[in-house]
Amino acid sequence: MGRDELAAWLRLLLTPGVGNDTARKLLAAFGSPQAVWTQNPSALRAVTSPRIAEALQNPPEELDAALDRLLAWLAEADNHHLLVLGDPAYPPELLQMADPPLLLSVLGQLSALIHPQKLAIVGSRNPTPQGQTNARQFARALGESGVCVVSGLALGVDGAAHEGALEGGAPTIAVVGTGLDRVYPKRHLALAHRIAAHGALVSEYPLGTPPLAPNFPRRNRIIAGLSQGTLVVEAALQSGSLITARLAAEQGREVFAIPGSIHAPQSRGCHALIRQGAKLVESAHDILEDLRIPDPFAATRTPRTPAAPEDDLLQAMGHDPVSLDALQARTGLDTATLQARLLELELDGVVSRMPGGLLQRLGQG
Repeated sequence: MGRDELAAWLRLLLTPGVGNDTARKLLAAFGSPQAVWTQNPSALRAVTSPRIAEALQNPPEELDAALDRLLAWLAEADNHHLLVLGDPAYPPELLQMADPPLLLSVLGQLSALIHPQKLAIVGSRNPTPQGQTNARQFARALGESGVCVVSGLALGVDGAAHEGALEGGAPTIAVVGTGLDRVYPKRHLALAHRIAAHGALVSEYPLGTPPLAPNFPRRNRIIAGLSQGTLVVEAALQSGSLITARLAAEQGREVFAIPGSIHAPQSRGCHALIRQGAKLVESAHDILEDLRIPDPFAATRTPRTPAAPEDDLLQAMGHDPVSLDALQARTGLDTATLQARLLELELDGVVSRMPGGLLQRLGQG
């Protein structure tokens, strides 16, 4: 794409008041971004409002700087890409959305965007230890079956899902709410580099865009749109993950949810989704079966042997978070003995300490 054509697309994106819907109307009426800028005011007013038609008369002040920044970024590396609506490499699933992005910046492998089997995994930024483990284990199992995991690079479930997918040997896609010249959150910088090497980071926002709060719910439609289905691992009743699930359902995609403790706030969103018709899943095989994706390990999948023997203490803990006092009351063990036993279970990876002094047993399957 030449400088003039790129400038025309970028001007369309940056003009105040011109969202994706207005941009598509202009493109449908005049054929190309370059043609939009040759129109007289009356022609523009026939397609859009007088206010926007007036805004289209003058290039945005930041256009030249944004264009120079984008051109420099594209020249930096072979894995820096820009896709515009209608580009042959533009993900076909996004064209089925009501509001497809006008432009997509891509850092990484374009092949990840056209991977035939993609599943979104989303959830809480503050998951329980079990939720974190579930996200990673489900993503790893899906990755081992060749599924590309799509998520949002956020802390918690998103990060665990990307990590698990990479462990499974499959590409993973991170749809972010900033420009691709920055990583948010910063602690995921190393993870972002790994994703770019084996998958792709994707953004509809111009370079330099900071992590603004409204951008993250909006990017969720792309996460849902790229994927055959969406798995919600843990989510509160008011969360971005439920927005992603709703958008997936509206687009005719499958919604899956992992049930959790009735006492955990992070499980209430999943339980609400299940009541609304989301499919309850207990293993990655449930998802593969529903989406008719072959599971190469179906014949050999067996529950993993726990790292520690099933003993009276694990039975007393159950699978809900429990306080030390409650556990002591259930078992009758003295404090020193109980702490020593819990330390052994922590080292074996079957028990985790949670905020507020709670303990939780971790499933291993």
